[in-house]
Amino acid sequence: MGRIARSVFLAALLLGGAADTALAAPSYGLSTFGDLKYPADFKHFDYVNPDAPKGGTLTILSVVGQGPFDSLNPFILKGTPAAGLLRGSDGPPGETDIYFESLMARALDTTDNLYGLVAESADLAADKLSVTFHMRPQARFHDGSPIRSNDVVYSFHAIMKDGSPVYRLALRDVEKVEAIDPLTVRYSFRKGGNVRDLPLMVAQLPILSEAYYKTHDFANSTLEPPLASGPYRIANVQQGRSITYERDPDYWGKDLPVNVGRYNFDRIVFQYYRDRTVELQAFKAGEFDIREEFTSKSWATEYNGPPFDRGWIKREVMPDGKPSGVQGWFLNLRRDKFADPRVREAFDLAFDFQWTNANLFYGLYQRNDSMFENSPLEAEGTPQGKELALLSHYRDRLPPEVFGPRYEPPKTDGSGNNRDNLRKAMTLLGAAGWHVEKGVLMKDGKPLDVEFLLFEPDFTRIVEPYLRNLRVLGIQAKIRLVDPAQYQDRLKSYDFDVITIRYIPSNTPGPELRDAWGSEGFKEPGTYNLAGVHDPVVDALIEDVIEADNRPDMVTAAHALDRVLMWGHYMVPQWHSAKHFIAYWDKFGRPPAPPRYERGIIDLWWLDKDKAAALAAARGRQ
Repeated sequence: MGRIARSVFLAALLLGGAADTALAAPSYGLSTFGDLKYPADFKHFDYVNPDAPKGGTLTILSVVGQGPFDSLNPFILKGTPAAGLLRGSDGPPGETDIYFESLMARALDTTDNLYGLVAESADLAADKLSVTFHMRPQARFHDGSPIRSNDVVYSFHAIMKDGSPVYRLALRDVEKVEAIDPLTVRYSFRKGGNVRDLPLMVAQLPILSEAYYKTHDFANSTLEPPLASGPYRIANVQQGRSITYERDPDYWGKDLPVNVGRYNFDRIVFQYYRDRTVELQAFKAGEFDIREEFTSKSWATEYNGPPFDRGWIKREVMPDGKPSGVQGWFLNLRRDKFADPRVREAFDLAFDFQWTNANLFYGLYQRNDSMFENSPLEAEGTPQGKELALLSHYRDRLPPEVFGPRYEPPKTDGSGNNRDNLRKAMTLLGAAGWHVEKGVLMKDGKPLDVEFLLFEPDFTRIVEPYLRNLRVLGIQAKIRLVDPAQYQDRLKSYDFDVITIRYIPSNTPGPELRDAWGSEGFKEPGTYNLAGVHDPVVDALIEDVIEADNRPDMVTAAHALDRVLMWGHYMVPQWHSAKHFIAYWDKFGRPPAPPRYERGIIDLWWLDKDKAAALAAARGRQ
């Protein structure tokens, strides 16, 4: 799930004009709280190789857990979209990349900098209630038609009307969007709304062709490649099996500073596999080039054999500078059985992470204890100063633990004997009205039965030891394994008891927090509020994060929100590593210093022809 970008820092210089709104000086970039990293005359981002050679094919796995695709429309709830259409978990809903484009593009070595893409500059109104973008006249869709302001206006309205509810929640404070002239578009924002974040958010919305969608229904899923304007075109679609993108040699924006040194492969192919075991064997056989491993056991025991021994496949652990966020078993509060926080805390106590990490994960992980893991946003110690003052407004509606030390997950000695924590869990369940009858936990004549929804068979080995502890408590816990498409459908309709999900916030969180934790997502289908949190205090703290007009205040509000969410026991926290475990066939070149907040494989790597030739010759001699 992902990162929604934020608001604007611009110099204050009043300009005259046809409109009544006073504007700041045009800026080549936007940033939330501070100065832009790159100067107006920058030639390329620091993390690229501006002389990277073009050519070759990169064959890579589809997004993990996405399942076979049946749509090329990534903006609506209907269907499962193919990989590559959006940046996915590394970006906000609608953030464009290789296929769809936006007004401005993100710098991957900053927390919140955008620079001109389709728009060459932006003006922020002096009252911050509007932002005006000035578009490049040379911008073109793939069919050669020009990108104009009416396309930007159409895109916003289409996405807000028929797109995922993620957009409607995040962009609800956009009052209107209007085409001032063919190359000028203005967004206006509701007074009292989220004026801090909206300019950067609208700057990253995809730009669709109004003319194209006059003859195509935006609200429907489709396997016809939609008209776009990015550096790649869709060349081949094999439904559920693969999608191939080809670099457009006539791409209109290839020489822009934001694109120099990027998009170096002639072709990018996303392959799909239904089984992880088959997938790994296919990788070892050379059917695709790069694999990121998410299973510690596989990384520790299965990346071996002749291709590794001969140095043909390299293993590498890459640091992950992004917030690790949180991964956990999310308990669906839309189910009455999880309404009592004492029940949810009992589920937390039943998980023995220390045993799991030692016996199943080869000691590779750390336990999650924050919604903003691996970032300055995670709460520390006890609330002090401004954070304490903020939380004190809601003291009568918060558990007392919020005002003490930060949340720390239950610990064990790792022996597998979780007796002490299970005893505490049973006490909590008893206080919540549950009691054991003939080995079954009961309340009001009904058992406490819980279904863990999975789509990956390999994950059952992780869940089963946890379920055994739950069964000791008398909870009737079981696994329901479904295919990825059904899994996605059940998530969209919240048809589950417990699911595993990872939520990755941005370094500068904004309205996406409403989608993840806000009450509006309790009933609205298709949001990321999978736990079903509906707490007015959480809603208020989310708005405090969003409305902070400087980074220290935003961090303070995030600490408070983190503390309240973690002590709410909305999920059983799992684990993180703050690393990427990558294996790749040794035929690529890459810049010496990757961007801090991305791996940059698709964007920044290139085919090294000498390495590729040597590898092919070596494999031919085997």
